[in-house]
Amino acid sequence: MVAQGVLWDLAAEQHGFFTATDALGAGVTRKAVDHLLARREVDRVGHGVYRFPRFPTSPADPYQLAVLWTGTAEACLSHETALEVHGVTDLLPDRVHVTVPAGRRLRRAGGEAYCVHRQDLTADQVGWWEQVATVTLPTAIAQCIDWGTPTYLIRQAIDQGTRTGAVLAEEADALTTRLEARNEHA
Repeated sequence: MVAQGVLWDLAAEQHGFFTATDALGAGVTRKAVDHLLARREVDRVGHGVYRFPRFPTSPADPYQLAVLWTGTAEACLSHETALEVHGVTDLLPDRVHVTVPAGRRLRRAGGEAYCVHRQDLTADQVGWWEQVATVTLPTAIAQCIDWGTPTYLIRQAIDQGTRTGAVLAEEADALTTRLEARNEHA
């Protein structure tokens, strides 16, 4: 089936997932997707999000699903989730944090496991982790300062990020100053 092959190729770049928008953009009709659902070639895993069950699972799957669930091409992992995936703190967020553009409104069911933030990000603030759009570490730290993440976790992220080179010395200084200013006003 041609539609299945086209969607498989799309899904291979997204941990086995694709969206209804992806399908339409690739010329695959809603009827073809429904046919794949009926044949159990794909599963509906979220609002407008599908997954090939034959595709190998990975630890990045819940994060990819969170980003795709937003229905926004500019969505990315952010805040405490970005700190977690960058591996710079002991933080284990209870929800997956994603950021969408400031003007974007979401009206989707199934988002209870997500914390959606609205912020207009520049291209240099977004990178990739395991093929999932993710804010850069300095951006995540700045977001967490504003969000109210505990100080010791932010200090840990700045220190670890500086050691690994993901945070430059001047960025570390600016983030530390920002953190101290937050703590003075708390």
